[in-house]
Amino acid sequence: MTSSASAISPALSGDELAVLRDRALRDYDELVRRGLSLDLTRGKPSPAQLDLSAELLTLPVKGHHAADGTDTRNYGGLQGLAELREIFSGPLQVPAAQLVAGGNSSLTFMHDSVVHALLSPLPGAARRWADEPRIAFLCPVPGYDRHFALCERFGIELIPVPMTAEGPDMDVVERLVAGDAQIKGIWCVPKYSNPDGVCYGDETVRRLAAMETAAPDFRIFWDNAYAVHHLTDTHAEIADVLALCAENGNPDRPFVFGSTSKITFAGAGVSFFGSSPANVAWFLGHLGKGTIGPDKINQLRHVEFLRDEAGVLEHMRRHRELLRPKFDAVEAILSKELGGTGLASWSTPAGGYFVSLDVLEGCAREVVRRAAEAGIALTPAGATHPYGDDPRDGNIRIAPSYPSLEELEAAITGLTVCVRLVATEKLLADAR
Repeated sequence: MTSSASAISPALSGDELAVLRDRALRDYDELVRRGLSLDLTRGKPSPAQLDLSAELLTLPVKGHHAADGTDTRNYGGLQGLAELREIFSGPLQVPAAQLVAGGNSSLTFMHDSVVHALLSPLPGAARRWADEPRIAFLCPVPGYDRHFALCERFGIELIPVPMTAEGPDMDVVERLVAGDAQIKGIWCVPKYSNPDGVCYGDETVRRLAAMETAAPDFRIFWDNAYAVHHLTDTHAEIADVLALCAENGNPDRPFVFGSTSKITFAGAGVSFFGSSPANVAWFLGHLGKGTIGPDKINQLRHVEFLRDEAGVLEHMRRHRELLRPKFDAVEAILSKELGGTGLASWSTPAGGYFVSLDVLEGCAREVVRRAAEAGIALTPAGATHPYGDDPRDGNIRIAPSYPSLEELEAAITGLTVCVRLVATEKLLADAR
């Protein structure tokens, strides 16, 4: 999962470090002169990936009626089309009857779940979250900046939890949730986590499902965004959190989210919310105050286009053919330019959309700044941590998907120049 370089030799003298710094400075000056304009900030599908779903624009062609006879042009159908929910039931590990299919953004469903919990008691809760003296969420780090921003919007305290190769450090998680009734949730990206590509181990999922929580209305926000986003022929599998929570007497604990945003059209896909029957009834009851139903014509065209779960996996194979060369290029360039230097380590994900790059402590912000000056836009350093504050100032998220392969290679090569320059400058300063 993670590649790392051996440490720079402690025997290097200041003069030898200065030689390395001067070489990096010459490379950086040349990089700036090139006048690049490259963007690695967000994990967007490339135009070629979006073209894979062009057929959606001419669908549906079999009429406007769903399998149960529903006229998709009309009001109603708050839970979404049953046949679409059936297609994604397996990938999301949620029974179709317990899935809700909505508009194009799963983030909207996450936002609404938080808002509804603030304004109306959850199943098992005595009062609304808004009536609590304090609300906190656990945030495995590095993690997804939009999860953090959502909580910040509503004044929810964010508590960082370190990630391991098996998911969040469960010793820390269990201790915190058992002792603090104001901790109401945890953010989880369980498969090919953003940004480090970690897949949660079975024991991690079991402990999340079974752990004792001081808050009776504690929720796992299970953002399974990359459920079918494999980069290899070996597809990672994770334990069924919904089933495990039910087996351990906590059926209402998980909120499962997913979408087709990186499967079909990012701006015109379908999102999903899944949970226990009680949670689904609670969610639909509040959702119905804001809408009479989703865009069922778009859902029907997705049914015709994807057909079934096998169709989803075949479509994702075509995505993989476009994405894998880009991730391979990132690995090759980082290994060539930084391997053996001790200046950085990085993830080698088997799926998802990101590579997590760790540079020397205290260097990430400066690397991002130098890259921007050279025309290479990166996600802000610190974005992978709550409040934008990475205590080590060491993590940088790389998003390889959107640029062309040629642009990506130029951007990653330029990034390694910035890493070498900033790191050697710091080592020289520390040696003085």
